[in-house]
This record gives sequence, C-alpha cells and structure tokens, in this order.
Amino acid sequence: MLLKKHFAWLALVFCAANFACADTIQLKDAAAVTGKILAEKSDSVVVDVGYTVLVIPRSAVEKISKVNEVLSPAASVVSPLLNVAPQFYTATALASPARDVSSLVKQIGEAVVQVRTPEGLGSGFFINADGYLITNFHVIEGETEISVEVYRQLDGQLDRETYKQVKIIAINKFHDLALLHIEDKNAPKFKWVTLGSSDALSVGDPVFAIGSPLGLERTVTQGIISTKTRELEGELYLQTSTQINPGNSGGPLFNLAGEVVGVTNMKITFGEGLGFAIPVELVKNFLDHRDAFAYSTDNPNNPYRYLPPPNYTKQKPDGK
Repeated sequence: MLLKKHFAWLALVFCAANFACADTIQLKDAAAVTGKILAEKSDSVVVDVGYTVLVIPRSAVEKISKVNEVLSPAASVVSPLLNVAPQFYTATALASPARDVSSLVKQIGEAVVQVRTPEGLGSGFFINADGYLITNFHVIEGETEISVEVYRQLDGQLDRETYKQVKIIAINKFHDLALLHIEDKNAPKFKWVTLGSSDALSVGDPVFAIGSPLGLERTVTQGIISTKTRELEGELYLQTSTQINPGNSGGPLFNLAGEVVGVTNMKITFGEGLGFAIPVELVKNFLDHRDAFAYSTDNPNNPYRYLPPPNYTKQKPDGK
C-alpha cells in the first residue's frame, strides 16, 4: 500500500569445550552444529547448544554423529568456527523473551528505513549490515529511481541520511516482496533485524509496526495478531489490529522479542484495525531462493529467473 496508489544458524555453531563429547550435526553448507540432540523428528532435529535450543530442518542436515561416533574424514577437517559461510540474514525459530516496546524501538528502530521513489514512498528494513533490505514489490514497481532514507541515533538525536545508489536485487510480485541493496561507496555498516517465526505466533499475541504512514517517518503502532490465516486473493496473510496506513508498506511487523514476524503491505480502507502482513516464512523462502527471483533489466516484469541447465544436459557440437 503506497502513497501513490536459511534458517540462519544464529548460534553460528559455537563449539565450546563443554561440548567436546557432544553430538555433532554436519550441515550441507560445510558448517556444523555441536550440542545435545534432544529430539529427532521426520522433518527436523532439535539440538541444545547450551544457551538456546535450535530446530534444524532435515533438509539442511548432511550427517549426524552422536557421542563416541567418528566423523568422516571430510567432516573431521571442518572447523565449525572458521568455515561458516557468511550468513545473508539472521533468523531464529524460537522466540526470545518478551520486552517492552519502548526499549525495542530504541534498539532496532535504526534498522527500519523509508523507501522513496518519484511517485511515492514506503518502508523497509535491513536484513544484514551490508545494506540489503526488504520492502514491498508494489513500493518500487515500475520505478527506475529509488532512494533510501536511514535514521541514526547520534547524541540522542535522529540523524537522517539519504542513499540514492539503490539496486533492485530480486522481486516476487506474487508475494509482494522486493530485495534492494544500497550501493553507495561510502555507505557504512547498517543496523539490521532478526527474522523470527510467524508459525510460532498465536492469535492474540501482541505485535508492533514501525514505518512511515502517510510520510510520517518513525511512526510506531501496536496491536495484536487477529488471525494467522486470512486468505485474500489466494494468499494467506497475518491479520493484525496494528494500524497500517499508506507508507507503512514494506515495513516490519515485530513480535515483543523484537523479531520480524511479517512485512506489512495493506489494509482494508473502509475499516479500522484491519491491517495485513506477509508472513515472515515467505520472506525467508524468498531470500533463500533469491537467485530464482533475481531482477532482470532485460525483462523487469518477470518475477522469476530461470537458471541455465546443468552442463550434462547440453549436447556437444557433434551431437554426442
């Protein structure tokens, strides 16, 4: 709604000395998680890593080595601390303890930005320190000139800075999502937010939004989850009583742990307290498969990018 109309391994597999004889879950990305396996399910493995519990999807697991079992030679040379690939975003499957909205806004508010185009504006939020941010597709749809306004706390005051070198990385117009990147040469590291779990939400859970409704930047609104499965035009949305207005589009919907559980994108205009957000699980899927959604200047309206087939499917010049 615009004015113009990996599971990330949060624990980062810290293998402390007290886990020297613990179970090891070898991951497909060459990293590993060391801890005590609490449960093995058909679709996931639950691991106690000492200070939190991780739920690891089975699809990400290469091998499980329990206490007294020997790792394969290839796995034994992997240093879980030195060979972890940089994470594109950070996510957690289990909600952290609840806090008050005021302290959370002070902590994570700088990660929420305003996305401007010649035709209007929306909101967005950083998912990592390197300037990658999420917003709604309809905020930047058809636009070639995009700027991002970032707000920083300096000496108790908000300092606004505008970045105009913004690139569209990926789009999914069916789920109304866009991934942008600030490419200004002198851009610093940015504050970012953690992606939570919309699956862990319950009806009645308190949530809050930060955005720029009607251009009023840094606006905070609070409400509850009204329903988790509101179907609109064939898609399921989180319905919330949190006030959502034009300009909130693309902004984060937070739980009281300060984790993003949804991306606000629309409201019913003839009612009050009827706002909607895209579940964060769809955001994670979009980010995990961003290559398939890569924005193409050759066909900017195409929300999908089809990668070239593997070499073994290509015939040699002689037909063999």
